[in-house]
Amino acid sequence: MVGIPDEALLAGFVSGDRDATRAFLQRFRSRVYGLALAMLHDPALAEDIAQEAFVRAWQHGPSYDRRLGTVPNWLLRITRNLALDRLRRRRKEIEIIDPHILASLATSTAPTAVEDAAITSDIAAAVRAALAQVPPEQRRALVLAAYCGRTAEEISRSEGIPLGTAKTRILLGLRKVRALLDAAEERP
Repeated sequence: MVGIPDEALLAGFVSGDRDATRAFLQRFRSRVYGLALAMLHDPALAEDIAQEAFVRAWQHGPSYDRRLGTVPNWLLRITRNLALDRLRRRRKEIEIIDPHILASLATSTAPTAVEDAAITSDIAAAVRAALAQVPPEQRRALVLAAYCGRTAEEISRSEGIPLGTAKTRILLGLRKVRALLDAAEERP
């Protein structure tokens, strides 16, 4: 079904045509999954979001209006919205975590699935070791910014500190981590 227009594939997908469904999924799955992965940095979660995006496309396909954009753009907009919703939920989950628990997660030495992947484990271990040496308030700001995707303004609000203080904590923490990583790299 190579030469079939996207709109025709969407119509077949929505109506339950097996061949059209297979072709629709094959045509768009890598773009949908790729966008979700780029936004979430979690393969399993990206897979869930991609699946949900196709379910939503199937449910809302009859209301698709080509005047509002192409099928790929429409589908990627669905994916983006789902990923953003998930990121917002993740931020809210982080907000209710005790600061000491969050800091311990950032300095934990327990391996994760990602760290088991060759080179990444050494880098992650070095970053965790450096983070462990950063003052707690800077470490928390860094974790909120780097791992949770928070802006300095969001950190300021959630921590109840001035915006300038949030920015300073992030900057000083980054400088300290960078210096520690550079020093560790220079050692034989």
